[in-house]
Amino acid sequence: MGPTDVKEFLNKQKNIVEEQLTNYISALTAPKSIKDSMHYSLEAGGKRIRPLLLLGTLRSFGKDESIGLPTACAIEMIHTYSLVHDDLPSMDDDDLRRGKPTNHKVFGEAIAILAGDGLLTYSFQVITESLKNEISAEKKLMLVTELAKAAGPEGMVGGQVADMEGEGSVLNLEELEYIHRHKTGKLLAYSVIAGAILADATNEQLNKLTQFAHHLGLAFQIRDDILDIEGSEAVIGKPVGSDTGNDKNTYPALLSLEGAKEKLTFHIDEAKRFLYSVDMKHDILDYMCNLIASRDH
Repeated sequence: MGPTDVKEFLNKQKNIVEEQLTNYISALTAPKSIKDSMHYSLEAGGKRIRPLLLLGTLRSFGKDESIGLPTACAIEMIHTYSLVHDDLPSMDDDDLRRGKPTNHKVFGEAIAILAGDGLLTYSFQVITESLKNEISAEKKLMLVTELAKAAGPEGMVGGQVADMEGEGSVLNLEELEYIHRHKTGKLLAYSVIAGAILADATNEQLNKLTQFAHHLGLAFQIRDDILDIEGSEAVIGKPVGSDTGNDKNTYPALLSLEGAKEKLTFHIDEAKRFLYSVDMKHDILDYMCNLIASRDH
């Protein structure tokens, strides 16, 4: 596929994911307040990078991407829950997310916490209850296990803890990479890994794609840090400069802005090196590498 075809594919899949997320919340037998709160943050927009990585990986292996839709939605639910909790006063204390009031500003802290809890736990139900014939019980178990690792104390949660504990001190590059490999990278890497699992990738392909995804995850976070300095508040949807104000450890703070940009290029190049070592179509994931490297929000 050419760049235009890839863009059309990604836009189409993004719309499908967003429609299905709404359907999942609508199907819940639960109090309206919690459903409204969950749906509010899910529909707030966003790039849907993680679901698109999964669906793009499936297409790259020549598989029907629809078999990955439940898992793609589950990943977005977990990502969204993490944002709802990150915005709470006890965490980053943010008032805006994607240009809208944060969840707790609209629904109150208690409902926001419970909405995050609901999105987290519902995500696993979405995977296990998938009716796709191509997904065996063994695959579902593997998908749930790897998702729990990516999102839990060995993954995203552990990275969030290290990030908070690192505030107020100057970290070295190894310590900063640990935070971002776990806080951001693990869930993003899972998106590619899950796509490979569903596509019946070999162990060798899976290992190479895991390396691809880890470099892509670091690149994603470095670009985030750069945007916190150079980005437009109107485009990003939240105040810029918050990392500096909150005494956060970032790549520009450690390496300088120019050094961070060099590191971004390095990780994108490494991601592509691993990508092109896998026997599969590369156009979609290559396009997403470029998208992550140049995104403005």
